[in-house]
Amino acid sequence: MNAKQLVKISNYIGIISIMLLVYWVFTFILIEVFGLKVFRKNMTDSFYLSVLGILALMAGALIINIMFNLTRIAQKHNNDEEITTNNKRIVYGLLILFPIIAIILFGGDYLTTRKKEKLLINSAEYIINQNPDKTDRLLNYSFNKEYIIESTSILQLYSNMDKNFPYSQIIMRDSLQNKPVYLSFDNYSNVEMNDTILPKKIDYIYKTTKPEREYLDKVFNEKSTELRFSSYNGNYELFYPYKKGNKIFIIYFSESQRYGKIGS
Repeated sequence: MNAKQLVKISNYIGIISIMLLVYWVFTFILIEVFGLKVFRKNMTDSFYLSVLGILALMAGALIINIMFNLTRIAQKHNNDEEITTNNKRIVYGLLILFPIIAIILFGGDYLTTRKKEKLLINSAEYIINQNPDKTDRLLNYSFNKEYIIESTSILQLYSNMDKNFPYSQIIMRDSLQNKPVYLSFDNYSNVEMNDTILPKKIDYIYKTTKPEREYLDKVFNEKSTELRFSSYNGNYELFYPYKKGNKIFIIYFSESQRYGKIGS
């Protein structure tokens, strides 16, 4: 293998490495800016570490070019080919990869979200169906220490039964100063029966956004059992109404995850 061939190979390696690095940066920007969750942990970590390998290839190609310094001589004396139609097709093909990468990433994030939604709903249905007596006890709402303590105990049981529910709440409608409010009780409560200080409703008010308030109003005013699932930047929320007779409340589940569900 002569010097010209070595330079030619190093040029190819350098060009390919640069393109890979550009694609990697493009992919990284899409993932970080839009909070896409596509690949599982091992695959994501491997993807991030691959930039080191790309930089190593670029450095090796640069060193070879510096050592031989024959690129301009080879172009001058060996009648190297100019960019042909085939070369242009290759360039166009490389440019087309950008929208393809974007479609793959957004599609993978969508599949991860749908998979997470299905897991949360299936787990919620299973837990509620397996514990009807405890769930029915949550319907007997009255704002007092006994209810807060019991609801905390039940929610802790739910969270311990299924790894998809590290955090859960129940949402009830009540009134404060003659105005309707939504109160929430979670699986972490510091209320005890021997406390002399009574709990205050204002400490349990559930803070909502406008779309959430509209959803809660629909559930409690119209007794709707429609589910509400939302996701943003790896945060997943499920509002699961439970209705029996004229009574209704909402079990709220949330989870955060850094990685997606696709890959090994």
